Amino acid sequence: MFDAVFFDLDGTLIDTESVAMTAGVQAFAEFGHAVDESFMHQLVGKAEPAGVEIIRAAYPGLDEAGFSAAWKRGFQAGLEAGVPMKSGAHDLLRAIRQPMALVTSTGRTGAHWKLDRAGLTPHFRTIITFDDVTAAKPAPDPYLLAAERLGVDPARCLVFEDSDVGAEAAHRAGCVVVQVPDVQRTDGRFARHLAADLWTGARLAGLL
Repeated sequence: MFDAVFFDLDGTLIDTESVAMTAGVQAFAEFGHAVDESFMHQLVGKAEPAGVEIIRAAYPGLDEAGFSAAWKRGFQAGLEAGVPMKSGAHDLLRAIRQPMALVTSTGRTGAHWKLDRAGLTPHFRTIITFDDVTAAKPAPDPYLLAAERLGVDPARCLVFEDSDVGAEAAHRAGCVVVQVPDVQRTDGRFARHLAADLWTGARLAGLL
């Protein structure tokens, strides 16, 4: 049914969005700003430059360098015990026989650090990061590049995403989208299948 399978990283394979949100709230508090969940949800799934623009618009006087360093320190501290996996991720990756690509809005260094720490790198034929494209999600470019690198038609690719931003990117690329929501609620408008977990999504799509 599918010639290749693509996965987002944060919130889809690894359970890091909640860690990032907690660290972000703490960093904002450190710089004198109380933010709520709804504000943090605006940043989910977005590449760093887009997130910076949202923060800059909301808090124009913020010490961006200091804040960013505080957020990164908190995030790294939250992952000291290891990168937490989403339920069933390892088993699903081992069960898939098609070539796989990892498609993330994280920069190259951070993406490879998380993949290596979680033991996921060997599963993927190619890894697409924010640094590999000129237009990040929700533009279709990252998924189109993944299909190009694997030599497959995007229409014959299955994508697993958690956020609307990522699901929109995959949908616009012409892929079949399974969305497994993480910290954000969604109506799944960009997804072919909306599922509670990765295994359920794989079965709904006919992958297993």
